Amino acid sequence: MKSAHRFPGIALATAVASLGGGIAAADESIYFSELPVVASVSRLPQRLADAPTAVTVIDRDMIKASGVRDLNDVFRLVPGFQTYPHTTEPARVSYHGLNDEDYSPRVQVLIDGRSMYSPLFGNGVNWATILVALDDIERIEVVRGTNSVSYGSNAFLGVINIITVDPALTRGLSVSVSHGSQNVRDQALRLGGQIGEVGDFRLTYRQLNDDALADRGDWIDNFRSRLVDFRADMALDERNSLQINAGQAEGVTGVGRLNGGRLFGQPTNPIRSLRQTNTYAQLTWRHATSPNSDHQLRYAYVADRSDDAFNIVVPLVPAQVFHINQSGDEGIRHELEFLSNQSLGAVGRIAWGASWRNDTMRSAWVLPGQGTVQRETGRIFGNWEARPASWLTTNLGLAGENDSLAGFSWSPRLSANFHANAENTIRVGYSRAQRTGSIHDYRADYWSSLTKYQFRADPNMPTERLDTWELGYLGDWRDWRASLDVRLFDEKIHDRLYIIDRDASNIPGNSIPSLTMPIQDVRIRGIEYQLKWQPFEPTRLVLGQTFTDIDSDYLASALSYPKGTLSRPSDYSNIEQLTERSTPRRATSLLWMQALPYKLQFSLAGYWQDKMKWSQNSWSAKYRRFDARLAYPFRLGSVGGELAYVVQSLNGAHGEYKTFDGSGTDPDGTGRIVDRRQWLTLRLDY
Repeated sequence: MKSAHRFPGIALATAVASLGGGIAAADESIYFSELPVVASVSRLPQRLADAPTAVTVIDRDMIKASGVRDLNDVFRLVPGFQTYPHTTEPARVSYHGLNDEDYSPRVQVLIDGRSMYSPLFGNGVNWATILVALDDIERIEVVRGTNSVSYGSNAFLGVINIITVDPALTRGLSVSVSHGSQNVRDQALRLGGQIGEVGDFRLTYRQLNDDALADRGDWIDNFRSRLVDFRADMALDERNSLQINAGQAEGVTGVGRLNGGRLFGQPTNPIRSLRQTNTYAQLTWRHATSPNSDHQLRYAYVADRSDDAFNIVVPLVPAQVFHINQSGDEGIRHELEFLSNQSLGAVGRIAWGASWRNDTMRSAWVLPGQGTVQRETGRIFGNWEARPASWLTTNLGLAGENDSLAGFSWSPRLSANFHANAENTIRVGYSRAQRTGSIHDYRADYWSSLTKYQFRADPNMPTERLDTWELGYLGDWRDWRASLDVRLFDEKIHDRLYIIDRDASNIPGNSIPSLTMPIQDVRIRGIEYQLKWQPFEPTRLVLGQTFTDIDSDYLASALSYPKGTLSRPSDYSNIEQLTERSTPRRATSLLWMQALPYKLQFSLAGYWQDKMKWSQNSWSAKYRRFDARLAYPFRLGSVGGELAYVVQSLNGAHGEYKTFDGSGTDPDGTGRIVDRRQWLTLRLDY
């Protein structure tokens, strides 16, 4: 049998294309005694000690030990990251706060190189339709810091790069089922095999089902999702390989209120299902020109659809039927990217490339009468790594991006890594990034009701700008089987964008719509670190902690509307707090993985988080949470498998999202309460 890994050139290209992801799970002793190779920062495979910014690597063992069912939950282990589970609002994952938009558009998410940003979901990420099963993930590289140089304008504060496992390692049939409290009913099936003599394939089906958070109010937020995902890797010859990816994910969330407002005797926010789908196909061709150089050409097609439609009948003669569907309709993305990695001999290495992206959005609700709105973006980018001395590694990155809605922008980056010795590295870096708005921000025009002109876009809206300085330290103490990553950061955001109501008087017939506009300059400063330690052979510890401070200043232009949102002291204060407390001032995570006698595997994850604001009018209370997992791997003849028991929120119920107002109370009983949840999982591998 031939495979890509039989050929040195293809193996190199595959490693580069996977952005540093190892083919097999990392050996524990190696993982904790030697910093890994990553490529999510510069698009070059680099030692972590040579990378131009901080990177956290989450391997398969850590994902499994964390006990998570939803992918967004795993980022609780990453310093500086915050998340909350699916509610009546979409799950969010953010880095260093600024959580005002539903789909968190300031952190780029990639799966095997494909961006999960969607024109339909505000140029953000919909975690309900993430197209990857946890068991298919090889590793996750999380870039803690801006990376617009490598991935475009919306990689504003960070990048999450998900690398799936090589199909050659998933041959055979694997079946798993989970059953537990809160109606947890999960199933998964994975089939892998060979494609003749040229490669391997993997086909995965997964379904998740639960009743979501505890019912504490007149809302319903049960959740279920399904995905079908296919990947095939083929070696065309000794220098060329082809990867094919395709799949579809569907997320269905219960939304609406039992006792909401009414119009003509009909609920204006009825109980209904919000159905969202993501369909994609991707082709990646790789050509190895030498052991140190290769080219890659990738094309991706992604279609997102959303629907939560309901009707309101106005009793006229004849009766008028208003079709309400505020979640949008359809967003489609075509993306073509070329990437080249080349050795320059004595002067270093370079990764460079170009991309073209076409986004379209269609929505009768927010884009009425506009049909299909198009947006095109072209980029050129490059990163040069040089090592003029054994004690110094430098990285120079530069990208230019032209957006048909937002115009042209540059993103530079410069870093220097000083290697005191093999175990200690100090990194100093500067970068600039810009974040463009969504199609909604530039083109939307719609009413929120029969009497209120809600929103009108600004086609000349400026972009957010970010200047980042960072000082980092990397310790790789092999004799102690430990590593330490420390990042001090100073991030200055200019022209932070926010939706402002220019006339908040709520007078019937109000014809002054809201718009997205710059409202603040924001400064984010702090320190974060992650320590990985294997004090004994069966014991692994991962400790992360972040201390963050945010300051903001309103822009004069945002305060210029005498009846606007910011003219009211309560809204002025709430939005200011939403900025400055959008991330906890202190957050801690600890993952303990312990091998026990009789092949038992135990893990405990603990999270401690200060209070913060996810939304303008409510707070999330300070909380602590503990998740535990106990697993027994086994083999019965030719059949292997694992039996695992997981308890989430072991210490009892707590709030993680909209738990109280500024007074410290929960006046309307709508706090999102996370109750203890437990389930049993059986996996069989044939």
